[in-house]
Amino acid sequence: MSTLRGAMEDIVKAVTDAGVIGAGGGGFPAHIKLSAQAEYAIANGSECEPLLQSDQMLMSQYPEEVVEGLKLLQKATGASQGILALKEKYQPAIEALSPLVEKEKNISFHLLGDYYPAGDEVVMVYETTGRRVPEGGIPPQVGVMVNNVETLFNISRAVRGEVVTDKFLTIAGEVHQPKVVKVPIGTRAEQVIAWAGGAKIGEWAVLCGGPNMGELISPSAPVHKTTSALLVLPADHPLVSRRQMGLSISLKRAKAACCYCRYCSELCPRYLLGHSLFPHKIMRSINLGIDEHLEVITSAFLCSECGLCESYACPMELSPRFVAREIKSLLSAKGIANPHLRNSFLRERGWEERRVPLERLTARLGIRDYDKQFPIDLNTYSPAEVVVSLDQHTGAPSVPLVKKGDTVKRGQLIANIPKGRLGAKYHAPIAGKVKEVTSNSILIKAEG
Repeated sequence: MSTLRGAMEDIVKAVTDAGVIGAGGGGFPAHIKLSAQAEYAIANGSECEPLLQSDQMLMSQYPEEVVEGLKLLQKATGASQGILALKEKYQPAIEALSPLVEKEKNISFHLLGDYYPAGDEVVMVYETTGRRVPEGGIPPQVGVMVNNVETLFNISRAVRGEVVTDKFLTIAGEVHQPKVVKVPIGTRAEQVIAWAGGAKIGEWAVLCGGPNMGELISPSAPVHKTTSALLVLPADHPLVSRRQMGLSISLKRAKAACCYCRYCSELCPRYLLGHSLFPHKIMRSINLGIDEHLEVITSAFLCSECGLCESYACPMELSPRFVAREIKSLLSAKGIANPHLRNSFLRERGWEERRVPLERLTARLGIRDYDKQFPIDLNTYSPAEVVVSLDQHTGAPSVPLVKKGDTVKRGQLIANIPKGRLGAKYHAPIAGKVKEVTSNSILIKAEG
C-alpha cells in the first residue's frame, strides 16, 4: 500500500512541477485533480466545437502519450476503469488508439455521436457512465474524473521530466493556410496568424477558442495553455458583432424581443439532463430586476455557457447565455452563492432527440465555408518574443521567479505557485532575456 501511495505521490509531484493545467477548458491545475479519488477516468477527446481539430491530431499522432496519460490518471486516482471518449467520426484517431487499447483490460472506447456539446463534462459523464453530476457540482462527486486528451498528453510528458512550454491549437477562418500547429506558449495571436500565411481580408477579428464559446481577443494577445484555437473572422461577422454587444444593449433586446417560446430551455443540455435551469424563465424575470424571483434568477449559476441558446435555439437572436453570465457576476458581487445543489433529479424526455447535430450548428453559425480537414504542421516555430501570462489557470496568479535582465533557458521555471494557494507553475517557452516582469506576466525576448 505504501509503495502504491508513493507512486501516486510521484505522479502528482511530477505534474505539479511540469505546470500542467487543464488544456481544454478552465485551466484547473491538473495536480489537484490527480490528488482526488475516482472510479472512472475519462479521456475527453470529443472536441465538440466546430472547426477545432488539435485534439483529433493529438490522438492520431501521439496515441501512446494519450493512453499513457490515461493510465497515469487511473493510477493516481485509483480509477478501475479508463474510458477514451471520442466521436465515432474520428476514424484516424480510433485506428491509431485501437492497438493500444486492445492491450489494456481496464481501458475501453466510448464512441460519441457528432453533436454539440458532447465535450461538456456533465454531458460526457452521463453519456459514458450514466451518472448524473449534481447541480452546481463536478464529476468527482459521482466518482468520475474527466481530463482533456492534451492534458493527458502533458501528464505523460511530465512523468518523463518534460515541462509544459508549447500548445497545440487550430488556426482557421480567413487565413491563407488554416492548419493545426504547435506553438510556444506566450506567442502573440498575430504571429500565429502570420505563420498561417496571414489574413486573407483587410478587416478582421480574432476569436480565441471555438466559435460557440470562444471570446474576442486582441491580435497582440498571447497564446495560453488553454488556447484551443485562433479563428480569424470578418470584422462584421455575426459571431463578432454578438460579442461586441454590451450588457445594457443585451438586456434591452431581451426585454423587448423575447417571445417566451421556451426554445432556449428545450435545447439546453443542463435542463435536458434534469438540472433546474430554465433560460426562458430567466429572460422573463430580468424585466423585474435581479433582486426579484431569486429562485429563477439564481438558476443562472447552473448555466455552462455552451451557447446553444444564442447560436441555435433563439429565433430572435437573443443571448440567454450572456444574460446568465452577467447575472452570475452581479449575484457573486452581492455575495449571493448558488443555492441550487440538488443531487437527485430525473432527466427530461427527449434528450437524444434534442441533441444538436454539429453540421447544423456549423451552418447556423455561418462558418460552413471554413469547415474542412486541416493539415498538421508540427514544425518548430520560434517567435521573436513571448508574453507568459501568470493567470492562465484557475486560482491565484503565479509568483515571478525572474527579474528584468535575467537570461533564461527554454524550460526554466520562471513563476511558482503562491504558498498555500491554488495555482500552477510556468516555464520559459523560449530561451532569451527577460525584458519585463509584472504581477500578471513575463515578457521574454528571444536570443539573437
